[in-house]
Amino acid sequence: MIDAALLPLQRRLLEPLAKAIAARGISADHLTLAGFGIGLLAIPALAFGSYGVALTLIALNRLFDGLDGAVARLTSPTDRGAFLDIALDFAFYALVPLGFALADPTQNALPAAVLIAAFVGTGSSFLAFAVIAGQRGLRPDSYPSKGIYYLGGLTEGAETIGLFVAMCLFPDLFPVLALIFAAACAITTLTRWWQGWQAFAQPPV
Repeated sequence: MIDAALLPLQRRLLEPLAKAIAARGISADHLTLAGFGIGLLAIPALAFGSYGVALTLIALNRLFDGLDGAVARLTSPTDRGAFLDIALDFAFYALVPLGFALADPTQNALPAAVLIAAFVGTGSSFLAFAVIAGQRGLRPDSYPSKGIYYLGGLTEGAETIGLFVAMCLFPDLFPVLALIFAAACAITTLTRWWQGWQAFAQPPV
């Protein structure tokens, strides 16, 4: 919901660091893979109840996620990089609730399952729209530099990261936070289905 508004600020803040990284020959793909590896370490941290460590790892994962795009724009964006970035992002989003489920299966397993199912809805509707939009040569006005058609919604990247931060700070509230956010994801999925129904009603020109 607020990703489009935050992107210009994010780019200004990350540009100096991205330039320094690019000057050292570090590629965007290397950053994407390193960030995902760091994010994976958050899962055992969550499982063992080390929520402060997990929060730090999640924050680093998101930092690398911003830097890979910034470095790509300074060098040469590729289809492989765009694919890798979005595929690993969606995997990471689904793994974080799993970490909380492992930490306390009795309390967290069912809300985590509901949240992961909701992520499937938002992710599949996002990617399905992007595939058809790409075939039609459509580009989003709000996200012109994205590697694929970036369809907004009530729950986007910024809201999801805000959720993970809140869950790490208040782990006892995980079930409530997970179910509330799952409901918001359901709204996002429904609105994206409607957008796709409307946008693709006519055959391509």
